[in-house]
Amino acid sequence: MSEDGTMAILTELRRIADALERRAGPVAAPPDWTIADCFVWNPARVALMPVAKVNRIDLSLIRGVDHVKGILIENSRRFAEGLPANNVLLWGARGMGKSSLVKAIHAAINRDRDAPLKLVEVHREDISTLPDLMEILKQAPFQIILFCDDLSFDNDDTSYKSLKAALDGGVEGRPGNVVFYATSNRRHLLPRNMIENEQSTAINPSEAVEEKVSLSDRFGLWLGFHKCSQEDYLAMIDGYADYFGLEMPREDMHRAALEWATTRGSRSGRVAWQFVQDVAGRLGKRLGA
Repeated sequence: MSEDGTMAILTELRRIADALERRAGPVAAPPDWTIADCFVWNPARVALMPVAKVNRIDLSLIRGVDHVKGILIENSRRFAEGLPANNVLLWGARGMGKSSLVKAIHAAINRDRDAPLKLVEVHREDISTLPDLMEILKQAPFQIILFCDDLSFDNDDTSYKSLKAALDGGVEGRPGNVVFYATSNRRHLLPRNMIENEQSTAINPSEAVEEKVSLSDRFGLWLGFHKCSQEDYLAMIDGYADYFGLEMPREDMHRAALEWATTRGSRSGRVAWQFVQDVAGRLGKRLGA
């Protein structure tokens, strides 16, 4: 073969290699785990973005969920120490502190540790990229809580299959340094009509339902959050008032807090926090959450 022919072949091979590299997308750079304890997954950049200031409250301010709080603390502490721990699904009533509890426990555990526990948040719409994220996390020299807030799937959404694979870990198994925590308003993560439709149209209805419901079975712990009583709601108000030093007669504060909840049609930790922010604003006091 002539020299010109060889050069032509090499040029063509180089062009093909460049095209394949562009199609494969960017290669993930190893993150610097020492610059932060919390990160957010950015699949477009194939990178973990550090969070300098995390939006969270002190663990002592989360009231009305003492039973599930104790279970989640114990599971998280064991995991931080390198012991076996379960994936956790925190499900139930909105505004009852599911995501706040995860972030508060993460901070509380790290106060007592030299080797920090890392928290990585993946957004609901990025669940399909979990395989790429897992490749990065399993190489980290830290224990990592992978967290997804408000996780649920719509009727035509098939990305739940990526979540199932990530929770099981396939042939390799789930990385020993990663545990998955998710919050959802749905116990089975999928809408009821999606499960019912599968049951009515499938050749074997029971198998179709089993396929959908089995997603939540990948979580070893199901922690239920239910609507709070008036007593718990007022206890949340008192906790915030004491913590932030809000000077207002307690009876007047309770009366206003109940009226605030009535106008919103519910009592929850979120409603309590919104009321406290309103009171603090009227009193001219800043809240350092």
